[in-house]
Amino acid sequence: MSDPKPSMKSSPRMVPLRYVLMPFAIILAAIIVLVIVGALAPKPAKKPVELKAPLVEVAPLVKQAVTFMIPSQGSVKPRTQTQLISEVSGQVIKVDERFKVGGFFNKGEVLLAIDDINYQVALVQAQARLTTAQAVLVEEQARVKQAKEEWLLSGKSLEQAPQVALRQPQLQKAQAEVKAAKANVKQAKVTLARTKIRAPYDAMIQSKNVDIGQYVAMGSNIATTFAIDYAEVRLPVKLRDIPFLSLPKVGEKKQHGSAVNLSLSIGAQQVSWPSSISRYEGVVDSQSRVHYLVAKVDDPYALLTEGHQQELRVGTFVNATITGRTIDNVIAIPRSAITGANTVYLLDQNNQLHIQTVDVLRTDSNFIYTQDDLNLDYQLVMTKLETPIEGMTLRVNGIDNEQPSKQAEQLAGDA
Repeated sequence: MSDPKPSMKSSPRMVPLRYVLMPFAIILAAIIVLVIVGALAPKPAKKPVELKAPLVEVAPLVKQAVTFMIPSQGSVKPRTQTQLISEVSGQVIKVDERFKVGGFFNKGEVLLAIDDINYQVALVQAQARLTTAQAVLVEEQARVKQAKEEWLLSGKSLEQAPQVALRQPQLQKAQAEVKAAKANVKQAKVTLARTKIRAPYDAMIQSKNVDIGQYVAMGSNIATTFAIDYAEVRLPVKLRDIPFLSLPKVGEKKQHGSAVNLSLSIGAQQVSWPSSISRYEGVVDSQSRVHYLVAKVDDPYALLTEGHQQELRVGTFVNATITGRTIDNVIAIPRSAITGANTVYLLDQNNQLHIQTVDVLRTDSNFIYTQDDLNLDYQLVMTKLETPIEGMTLRVNGIDNEQPSKQAEQLAGDA
């Protein structure tokens, strides 16, 4: 029996250590070389750091006389509007061709006529009664004369005669009847004249309610008219605006009030009308707390005077600019130069900043106005500053002031 062969096991191949450490050695050597090269490289020279002052725009401070303009708005209304009421009854037998909405009539022109036959008859009857009364008066005057003569034949004076004997009551009655008859004639003439409806003033027809052939009763509404000699615009103003307006006292008659410019945009065209304040209502609205002024516009339809003025129709909504009082020694500061509510930045002759608050007299959309005693040698800073500090140095745009306000220390390094 033969012995078994011994088993053969393969051992793993060993990697030399130098191959493992070589990549790490190369990386370490590269790092060392970079550090040595960086340390030996010359350093760049440090330049001085200049901190320049902020660059700003400035404007001069100027005291001047300012005429304040007060904005407002309102609707055009007629100064007088009338409902024409018939004072007689009858059929409309004649109508003027202008008797329509928008028609214009001069004062006294006939708009329409009502059948007047009944009123002509009434006038003739009244005249007849007057003639009769006058005849009775003549007869009674003759009887009185005769009674006086008969009384004198008795040898007594007229002062002793009783009134009845001299027929004085009959004479007074006849005289009264003549007066009554004359009044009737006058009344009949007035009634007859009222059959023709006339324009009470230079008027335009706003609405009409009757036409030819229509029967109208006494008290019927014939038409509505409005005067066109001038129109009015009721303008609301706020309480803070009142001190800047020259207003008449209540009850004071003032021929020429403050000037008012009324304007309206018609397409791309801006149209304006000159006017003036005719009165101040003197009452504060209980809800809006505003005051009301009334502007007067002469001949709004350009019918009474020769000219090329654009029509200003009743009912038009217009913008108004009221010329207020002129106040001296006022400084106008643009709103863009205001910080917060009332803070301004001023620049003195040495370009040093001064921060100051002002008392605001009045404001509008572009300016605030003040009467503070500001130093007029200073200039108003128009540029917004991010971190303003009292006394800091600023540079003015357009002026050669490029000197730095502060220079940092120069840092130098060795090469």
